[in-house]
Amino acid sequence: MMVLAEIAPPTLGLYLGFGALFFGVGLAGVLMRRNVIIILIGVEMMMNAANLNFLAFWHYNPNPSAVMGQMFAIFGITIAGAEAAVGLALVIAVYRHFRGVNVDQMNVLKG
Repeated sequence: MMVLAEIAPPTLGLYLGFGALFFGVGLAGVLMRRNVIIILIGVEMMMNAANLNFLAFWHYNPNPSAVMGQMFAIFGITIAGAEAAVGLALVIAVYRHFRGVNVDQMNVLKG
């Protein structure tokens, strides 16, 4: 039976692999789905994968006392929050106009 002390600590490659997997799932959600809400969730997943990579590079930096990775992640979270607010407002406006949130219905650019 394995003891927790025998498990190797995570490496940079493990974090980057998980970030790439997370980014790929978000990209697949954006490209394959037609629902605007699912597309916004996919964009949020891709931004969180980028934040994970920023923090992983910061953690494995030879000089981890510099807080650049944390600052990039905080700015990324701030941008994600603003994007979610604007995206939700757009979804509500589109739903009121088209009575649905399917991307295929939104092929007209007139007001």
